[in-house]
Amino acid sequence: MSMITMTQAAAVREGLAEEMRRDPLVWALGEDLSTAHGGTSADQYLGLIDEFGDKRIVNTPISENTIMGAAVGAAVAGTRPVADLRMADFGMCAVDELVNQAAKIRYMFGGQARVPLVVRQAIGVRKGGAAQHSQSTEAWYIHTPGLVVVAPATASDAKGLIKSAIRTDDPVVYMEHKDLWLAEGQVSDNPNDLIDIGKASIMRQGSDLTIVSWSKMALLSLQAADQLKSEGISAEIINLRSLWPWDKDTIYKSVSKTGRLLVAQESVQVAGFGAEISADISENLNHSLKTYVRRIGAPRTPVPYSEPMENEYRVTTTRIIKKAKELFSAP
Repeated sequence: MSMITMTQAAAVREGLAEEMRRDPLVWALGEDLSTAHGGTSADQYLGLIDEFGDKRIVNTPISENTIMGAAVGAAVAGTRPVADLRMADFGMCAVDELVNQAAKIRYMFGGQARVPLVVRQAIGVRKGGAAQHSQSTEAWYIHTPGLVVVAPATASDAKGLIKSAIRTDDPVVYMEHKDLWLAEGQVSDNPNDLIDIGKASIMRQGSDLTIVSWSKMALLSLQAADQLKSEGISAEIINLRSLWPWDKDTIYKSVSKTGRLLVAQESVQVAGFGAEISADISENLNHSLKTYVRRIGAPRTPVPYSEPMENEYRVTTTRIIKKAKELFSAP
């Protein structure tokens, strides 16, 4: 085994290709997957049609509910589709097939049918994306029984999680940050290397404060930890990776050690997944906390198009640092 440097988009592409070579029942469908840019400017599917053909890299109409409906039916029939819905915002066009059908089939059929389906959705604020191309909707799917939800932060996460998601017998919502597609990282070239769904990673050890986050926010939290260290605060950074199921054990152990918790999310703070984590820790680890749990997220407003307003909307490293310091001032 060796480690190679690649972008997150390339890491997912390589993970998908490895799974397609391993299992002939794995295939992908979505809009323009076989174009010169492999689906998007990030080359997410580049070259795959040349290797696997148009029966397994399938171009679809511009209709998300058609993509999802076909994928759900194909999954129930025994294949393992990877359905690309592009932006998470566009997932709303397919939410009935995903939430009312795919998520419930295993339960309603008494376990006689399963839906081994991966749904790729791009989350996060990208400059100029505005209100219909920038939402982070992970909390909606975490709230839905029957769905597994993952959100990689690094290239290694991206490859390991797409492979594990494809092998899962339940529908997995794979939420990738569009700002991270071209971010580079070290990735294993071993096709047997997976990342267990439900297992977080500790990106940095610390003793004074635990910061829990996912996707791009995990990387910003890591940057915040550098600045906090220079000011005498040792922050432990947990990259959740899997949002449902989530790794309570790792967070419990960390908070029991540090006594302080900050949850950082890019999505709207109101009713976000950070609230669930915060409530869980407050209920179950109150005896270990030195102060109240804090969380940070976006305001409850559509994502602005105007650059100055967009900058005000964003959760930034500076704002994570400011919120972290609150755990060391007032109780």
